[in-house]
Amino acid sequence: MSGRPIAAAVAALLVLTITPGAARASGTEASGQAAATAACMMVLGSVTAGGDHTARVITAGSPATVRESRGFTDIYPDGQVRLSSMIANDPDITSTGGLFWGYVVMGSVMYDSSYYLTEDGQVDRSRQAVSRVGGGWGDMTFFETSRFWDYPQLPNLTTQYALRADGTLTRWEMHYYNNKPAVLWADRQSATGFAAVKTMALISQTATYETFLANTRGGALYTIRLPRTSPLKPVVKKVRAATWQGFETIVIEKCGQYGTMLLGIDKDTHSGYLYAVGHANGAATVIKGLGKVPATFADPVYFRHALRPGDAPMLFGE
Repeated sequence: MSGRPIAAAVAALLVLTITPGAARASGTEASGQAAATAACMMVLGSVTAGGDHTARVITAGSPATVRESRGFTDIYPDGQVRLSSMIANDPDITSTGGLFWGYVVMGSVMYDSSYYLTEDGQVDRSRQAVSRVGGGWGDMTFFETSRFWDYPQLPNLTTQYALRADGTLTRWEMHYYNNKPAVLWADRQSATGFAAVKTMALISQTATYETFLANTRGGALYTIRLPRTSPLKPVVKKVRAATWQGFETIVIEKCGQYGTMLLGIDKDTHSGYLYAVGHANGAATVIKGLGKVPATFADPVYFRHALRPGDAPMLFGE
């Protein structure tokens, strides 16, 4: 069996998550979500302790279903990866089986990671690269890359976000010239006050702001909207006051036009729980529990698989 099922699953995700008619947060949203979640799915990736990439296709339903999709071995050194951004996939690179790329933190160093597949779906080891970006990442607890492009409209934006253990949230913009990075990690902006946050997940991508959903060690759930203005001034809204402290990882995928499919992973019990989340509106946000996912989540790092910029549906959960 080749590695192509991951690329196929990501491509299928583009079709299945765009479900017309998903309601905004309102009194009628629950019924709208019930219809939408039946077709919603995410491609969940992980980095194993052995440095492999895995992929699972998780489909919302009663109960949720999980389909294992073959991953790729020896992408990173054993036991080194602490954090991973979303991993993007371009399945249409000429004369290859596709390209995967993203960023990882190993120890205190950030790396740019990429690998191509051969036409028969194996990793082309001659075109596998892990390149150092820079140090100073030892106290980072969360990292994510957002690639916004509402194709064919401009702008085409790549933005990096990181959370430090002391509660400092930092954003960098990436600039391109002739499709190559001209200035990396530019326009740095930071905001403090997030020391209580346990983990986060990107929930909205727009040309004027991006939003994360974050849980705290005390169990609260918040949205953190980050306008694309300078200086960085987060807009924080409480969604729930309690019960969300158990998740060390949150992975999000678009569900319907305005909704979100949320997977919370409890690393203490190796369990995952699925939720349908309406368009975020503070405490009025509708959240429907879809139950425990029938799978074991024992890998140290999890991430969201997504299609290349321009093809992936932009998240719009808030």
